[in-house]
Amino acid sequence: MPLRVPPAPAPALRSVLTALSSPTAVREARTPSLLGAQGPVTPELPLPVHVLDRITAEGVTATRLTGWRFLIRCGDRAVAAAETMLTPDGWAFSHFFEGPYVASTERALRQAESVPQNYQPRLLSVPGLYMLTLWLHGDCAADAATGHPAATDLLVPLAPAPPGIAAHRPHRVAELLPVLTHRVTPARLLRSPA
Repeated sequence: MPLRVPPAPAPALRSVLTALSSPTAVREARTPSLLGAQGPVTPELPLPVHVLDRITAEGVTATRLTGWRFLIRCGDRAVAAAETMLTPDGWAFSHFFEGPYVASTERALRQAESVPQNYQPRLLSVPGLYMLTLWLHGDCAADAATGHPAATDLLVPLAPAPPGIAAHRPHRVAELLPVLTHRVTPARLLRSPA
């Protein structure tokens, strides 16, 4: 089934298009694959980027939207990504980047296309584990800027994934959250005052 990719805010897309047309922004990005792209480059597959701020013993999570990420395509593959962020003046271009998460995101999206259920794709970052996942949200009509992972949503860890968590293997939120809770909580307890 096709994924229901949510539309990005128009100012976020405009800011990426402006940055792509700026030789200075592209040159200063330090992304060799974007600099060396042969042919036109286009921003595609806008994904809202949420950060998982809190995991409790009950599995309740708090997330917040931190930006929109666009895969930058040249020919038949993504060569880089562009990130936008919300500022007091609205959506603004943040930076270009490349690396393993670009190809991993593209791979996870292709895998998700073969899932029989419709999903709204998002990215979910778990900073405490240096982990990024493709979050397949079951409510395709939901506002992509809000919400938290439902127990039946799928999380697909992107490569490189933390040790002991298989990249590109879909997990129900209800199955993966207990694992994440176990891994994140001890580190917080070590930093807690006595």
